[in-house]
Amino acid sequence: MNSPDPNEPLPVMAKSDAQAWAQHMTEHLAEVGGVTVAPESVKPYFSNCQGKNGEVAEDGRYTLAYHAASTVPVDQHPEAVRKIRTALEEEGFRITGYRETVDGQPDVLLYAKHDEGRYFIDIGTTGGVHWLSISVSTRCLMPPSTSATAQP
Repeated sequence: MNSPDPNEPLPVMAKSDAQAWAQHMTEHLAEVGGVTVAPESVKPYFSNCQGKNGEVAEDGRYTLAYHAASTVPVDQHPEAVRKIRTALEEEGFRITGYRETVDGQPDVLLYAKHDEGRYFIDIGTTGGVHWLSISVSTRCLMPPSTSATAQP
């Protein structure tokens, strides 16, 4: 894959729309895996975009890391992640990391990237033996511009 053009305009998306999209994506992946997202596990994290040398623009550009998890017995994690992997591949994702066990015990990990949209999926056993974590991370996004009269 070619590196993106550094002068390419950033996609424009309101934070609320990005969060709704990420919520939909995590719920879709959970459904594909046959698990249910635990509402108390949902945590959206918005961050400022950083440039190559750590610089931060003052125009509101941001990234979103949206985390959700499901409580499911650890012995069911490999089957769930297999289903999710198949669906991601069918949806055009490139799997960049994958495992089902560590030392013969269920301990899943799946990393996937959507090259066109440039967002990432991270799924894994975490937080004890019953949590299956699903995370979606966006590329740098630009909020819609607002007029001076629209601001409080």
